[in-house]
Amino acid sequence: MLAFILRRLIQATVVLVVVAFIAFMLFQYVGDPVVFLLGQDARPDQIQQLRTDLGLDRPFFVQFWHFCLNAVQGEFGLSLRQGAKVSRLLMERFPATLELALVAALLALLIGLPLGVYCALKRGSFLSQLFMLASLLGVSLPTFLIGILLILVFSVGLGWLPSFGRGEVVQYGPWSSGLATADGWRHIVLPAVTLAIFQLALILRLVRAEMLEVLRTDYIRFARARGLSNRAIHFGHALKNTLVPVMTITGLQLGQLIAFAIITETVFQWPGMGLLFIQAVSFADVPVMAAYLCLIALIFVLINLVVDLLYFVVDPRLRLGQAGGN
Repeated sequence: MLAFILRRLIQATVVLVVVAFIAFMLFQYVGDPVVFLLGQDARPDQIQQLRTDLGLDRPFFVQFWHFCLNAVQGEFGLSLRQGAKVSRLLMERFPATLELALVAALLALLIGLPLGVYCALKRGSFLSQLFMLASLLGVSLPTFLIGILLILVFSVGLGWLPSFGRGEVVQYGPWSSGLATADGWRHIVLPAVTLAIFQLALILRLVRAEMLEVLRTDYIRFARARGLSNRAIHFGHALKNTLVPVMTITGLQLGQLIAFAIITETVFQWPGMGLLFIQAVSFADVPVMAAYLCLIALIFVLINLVVDLLYFVVDPRLRLGQAGGN
């Protein structure tokens, strides 16, 4: 177990170093931060002085080393667009993105899992075919189109839900939450549903496929031959083994929800990290872009590490393989 964790930590460290290098290269090839800060009319002596103050006159690998040290401390300099510390901007936006991703993930899991089981057990029924057709639409329609359609129906047409913003939030020290207010819940419904639809459809189809595969295995036939009830076979044996790959995919999908909430946040003007990143791209705000890239990589690595550990705990074949290898 310890060797397994150490290998995963080494792999995670290598991934983070590679991502940090890619993020650092943004500083080298996506515009000159000195020009952004001082403007085109700056004198040569001002430019040279600022380059010295920022350490841009140092050798490449020395700059990269200092970049990594600052990144470990969560420091990525100042935003070229807003003139504020990038770490503070990300911390202000991170709660909104995390809440949106968690609500979307819960919606996708709580709805997609039972629907997938139903479609596997009742695969010839009309409702099963209808759910599969809806899931096909869910994985095919682009996110921005789903968001626009939801706004058109529930905000413009029916007037039930707000179409933009986060609503009323409550501050808990540096953390802000819209889930503590009724207005915050009303604002999160449409963006969360928009973000969850693709993941919901993916989980539904994955659970159905895995469930059908498990139901064809020999040990399910033996369970039927022993006279076990359908309920015990379906939920005590088949579903339990179906959840192993589903757990892996669901964990990785949470990282994708956080990383790729950009379109949803843009459509609904949700004040999260995705909207901040889009604004940074349009302004060539390199420090924000680099910090966002490193943070997303860290989130993916942590989620992947947790999923690997859970997979190791749940699947006894991995533990037996480790024991055999030792």
